[in-house]
Amino acid sequence: MFRRSGTSTATATATTLASALVAAAAALVLTASAATSAAAATAPGFLVGTDLPPHPSSPWYAGAVTAGLPESAPFCLEGVLPAAGSWHRVFGTEYDTGAVQVSVRSASPAAAARLAGVLERKVAACAADWLRGTPGGTASWQDYGTLPVEEGAHVYGVHTSIPESEPGVHLYGIGRDGSTVTVVQWGEMGDLSHAPVAGFKKTTTKAVHRLNP
Repeated sequence: MFRRSGTSTATATATTLASALVAAAAALVLTASAATSAAAATAPGFLVGTDLPPHPSSPWYAGAVTAGLPESAPFCLEGVLPAAGSWHRVFGTEYDTGAVQVSVRSASPAAAARLAGVLERKVAACAADWLRGTPGGTASWQDYGTLPVEEGAHVYGVHTSIPESEPGVHLYGIGRDGSTVTVVQWGEMGDLSHAPVAGFKKTTTKAVHRLNP
């Protein structure tokens, strides 16, 4: 009798423990799922691949919308984008053309306006800054003007080249909606004459419109 009772008690204890572990695991899954959903809810709206200027020989591939800054800062914007409140998405093609969008939720519209101004000044000075650190290189930039979307957006182009290397061209769209700022950087080999400025202006407009859906 004693042995049977002990066996029964051990079985009941094991069953109870197993049930508790299953319940705990389920709770962890639900908590992780809730955290993921909450994080996704705080992210600004982002571009998708088809919003970028079409590539003549490849579709665009879009990475996940990810909290924080990209592993490599966009060219011209090293050290000026804050990690706090930032989200990013990286885009690529089967060739040398790529793009990245970084969006930042600032503490207030005034803080966002200051950040947008810093980003614009950094891009406008990029060619000159790059030349100072690149002896023998050539660089140029172009202000493609503002766009009438939400609190405004601005598009720039930057071209850099060094001897015996392929030249690079970059387009930048910087815009703001309330307390959220976004910057879209597109780049490939070439110069400013090859840049799809008209298509990129449409991309920038969509990027700003999407920030607060």
